[in-house]
Amino acid sequence: MSLLLHFSDTHFGTEQPQVVQALAQLAQEQRPSMVVLSGDITQRARPAQFQAARAFADRLCQHGAKLLAIPGNHDIALFDLWARFTQPYARYSAAFGPDLEPVVATPDWLILGVKTTRRWRHKNGEVSPKQIERVAQRLTAASPQQLRVVVVHQPVAVTRAEDLPNLLRGQAEALPVWAAAGADLVLGGHIHLPYVKPLSDMPRPLWAVQAGTAVSSRIRRGVPNSVNLLRWNEPSDSGCCRIEQWDFSAQAQAFVQVAVTEVWPGRG
Repeated sequence: MSLLLHFSDTHFGTEQPQVVQALAQLAQEQRPSMVVLSGDITQRARPAQFQAARAFADRLCQHGAKLLAIPGNHDIALFDLWARFTQPYARYSAAFGPDLEPVVATPDWLILGVKTTRRWRHKNGEVSPKQIERVAQRLTAASPQQLRVVVVHQPVAVTRAEDLPNLLRGQAEALPVWAAAGADLVLGGHIHLPYVKPLSDMPRPLWAVQAGTAVSSRIRRGVPNSVNLLRWNEPSDSGCCRIEQWDFSAQAQAFVQVAVTEVWPGRG
């Protein structure tokens, strides 16, 4: 069995120490082999915030997990216009490396990061035709044993009408191409709302998997801090991916499992 921890929207600078500790404890207990951070790592893209975020990510990976991170719109300086338009990702790269679209491949996983932020956009994201094609080509080369995961920041599908303005631009063009190329899941964040949503009218099964805000005080009303654990290739669930939603419980001062979704990726 291979375990992936998916978390998002940490917004370091607004992190809650007790929630940070609880998530570190969850990682200590579960020991994921993959850790995926889908953007909005900091609140204001300040160097100290990136440094704290990287130290925390390393803490989650201390048992040898591989880390894949992508920048979100908050990871580009908002008020420092010179930095925003001349070196928008310099501070992110100093902490998380220069590759803004990282790829991690193991026998169990193919995980493709896609940079959906743009320096000229305040918060909306987009995916370009060139990015769509690049991801599709890489998906086509995956092995049948790999769960094929695309990671973006903004959601590719929403469950509430109020979130429609936050949809990733270009998702209508990207999703059928990625599905046909073999994608199983598209992971995202941005709207601080966790859910798993099957995508209809695709050439093969494809699901959107959203994470809430992991440790920030910037939670949506009625939605606690939340992360996902994805279990793949369990001996008892051959061919099934188990997606678990874990929410922070103020009473328990710990993350607790609140929902499980089982998906059966298409093969062949």
